[in-house]
Amino acid sequence: MVLPEQVEPADPALDKPTAHASALRLTLASPLYRGATLAVFLSALGFSAAAPQIATFLVNDLHASLTAAGLFYLTNLAAPVAGFLVGRRSDRTGRRLGLFRVCAAAGFVGWIGIAYSTELWMPYVISAVVGGFGGAATSQLFAAVHDELKAHPGPNNDGVVAVVRMALTGGWVVGPVAGSFLAAQTSLRTMLVATAVCTLAQIVPLGALRTAPAAPAGPGDAPGAGHRGPGLRAMLPLLAFTGLYVLVYAGEPVKYAYLPLYMNDQLHFPAGLSGAVIGIQPLVEIVLMPVAVVVARRTGMMELMVLGAGFGVAANVCFAVTGNAAGLFAGQILMGCVWGVFATLGIIVAQRLLPTAVATASAIFMSSTALASALGGAAGGTGAAAIGLPRVFLIPAALALLAVAGLAVMARSTDRHR
Repeated sequence: MVLPEQVEPADPALDKPTAHASALRLTLASPLYRGATLAVFLSALGFSAAAPQIATFLVNDLHASLTAAGLFYLTNLAAPVAGFLVGRRSDRTGRRLGLFRVCAAAGFVGWIGIAYSTELWMPYVISAVVGGFGGAATSQLFAAVHDELKAHPGPNNDGVVAVVRMALTGGWVVGPVAGSFLAAQTSLRTMLVATAVCTLAQIVPLGALRTAPAAPAGPGDAPGAGHRGPGLRAMLPLLAFTGLYVLVYAGEPVKYAYLPLYMNDQLHFPAGLSGAVIGIQPLVEIVLMPVAVVVARRTGMMELMVLGAGFGVAANVCFAVTGNAAGLFAGQILMGCVWGVFATLGIIVAQRLLPTAVATASAIFMSSTALASALGGAAGGTGAAAIGLPRVFLIPAALALLAVAGLAVMARSTDRHR
């Protein structure tokens, strides 16, 4: 039975001047912001629990080779296509939360299908066909939050986005540990079912909440009235920015694949020390996310991202050349600085680069992580075979350096058009 949707009631706290309202207070005062925060945490919790375990599941339960298990991540290449289709539909209709619920349900079906797969080909097909649509749910939430923030302008609106984004990061902090524990106590299939449940449960915090349709994309346009969305030329700045973000993010799959191997096999770190090195990054990231919003107001968002990408260069150089615990800790702290900046400001910049189609912008930007995983996996695998550990980290350092140059050009272009 389909429950009747309820229009979000007017919140007196949001109709008052917000100059003195903190981002956290604004988030807690709004059913949409509060629900979106809980929803993205549940989504990230489920996905991050499964992400480190999926290759093990393919090898142990479905008897895939290591090569075949690695190729599973290429199914992520379908995510940008699915995200674009969902975003385009969202911008035509303005119905963000309806599509969010459909995508969350699709994600649930996909993970359940993978959990109960009996043949090796099944997870690949399910991930490619259904998984991308499930991943588009989060982008619809960010589009809905953007619409509401635009309707209630205030100096701390960017801080609200930071709070929601921090919840997404928080899910990634808890999820891998929770997934590993659940898989050890039960089975990998049970863990994947739990991921499916988390994916569907993200609907619960928003209940039957319904927002008003997004504002028309242009003069004379109305949601659902045949608006075709922005053309390629209008999307070029967004596509360029997303491509530069991919270059920065490509270092993450390289790091998670090879840094543990480097610490364990070559540096012979004890397990506790290796865990501490890996775990310090998300802690630094969460601490710096609200700071990034404050600093960006003074320096400019794009200028701060140039610095953030520079931290990525320095972090990967530390991984490649230091060869001791202090150097790896320094690299991880620098990487926490990278994502303290990009995780907070990236979605805001993407939406501002395509203001007439924020759902499309959100979907394209959010799917960039899938592209980066494919790029990083390919570059890391090729580089590790060619130049070995730890020199393989020079590859993501070079990619981040290209991003520094590209972001600097975009920052100068933005300044000229102000």
